[in-house]
Amino acid sequence: MRRAEKLSRAERKALRPLQILDAAFEEFVARGFTATRLEDIAERVGVTKGTIYVYFPTKDDLFAATIRHISKPLEDLLRDSKEVSGNYREKISNMLQLFYERISGDRHSRELVRLVISEGSRFPSVVSDHHDELIAPLLGLTQAVIDEGVAAGEFRDAPAALASVVVAPVIANMVETLIFGQPRADDVPAYIRAHVDLVLNGLAVTRS
Repeated sequence: MRRAEKLSRAERKALRPLQILDAAFEEFVARGFTATRLEDIAERVGVTKGTIYVYFPTKDDLFAATIRHISKPLEDLLRDSKEVSGNYREKISNMLQLFYERISGDRHSRELVRLVISEGSRFPSVVSDHHDELIAPLLGLTQAVIDEGVAAGEFRDAPAALASVVVAPVIANMVETLIFGQPRADDVPAYIRAHVDLVLNGLAVTRS
């Protein structure tokens, strides 16, 4: 019994940094960086303020770690996007569906955008690292599928660096949700269908 209790305490200790980051995320989203107090984060977790300093020496360190923590859905998206199958039209369609599900449809991803917009100027290196590690690879993967589709004759010759234009409506949908709240449930599928239709028809080879 005593060994089980020690294991339980060890497990709780291992989970503590994640609990702090989850609580910090909620406070940063609700109050912004400046107004967030470590005391409030500690109260959410049920620990002392000093416990936070054990894992995160400064509030800046805590914010940077929180950004990395809530970026996990994008890490999963990058991994899963590499696994899409089918012809190139199907790959683009499936990737866009994944983008909506994991970016626009995920609260953590949406609030990450809010934090980057509101606090990014305070933490330029954090924002730059986030872009280099997650956003740029996602755009690069999208561009690679487009380029391969062109080479295979499934897509027409397209302007260079088209990926940002292809993905832009996903970001627009997320920002609209941040500003106006959740859209009506029946509006989202129609929006996604319209986006996929425009992309696929825009890339389609014109037959004379």
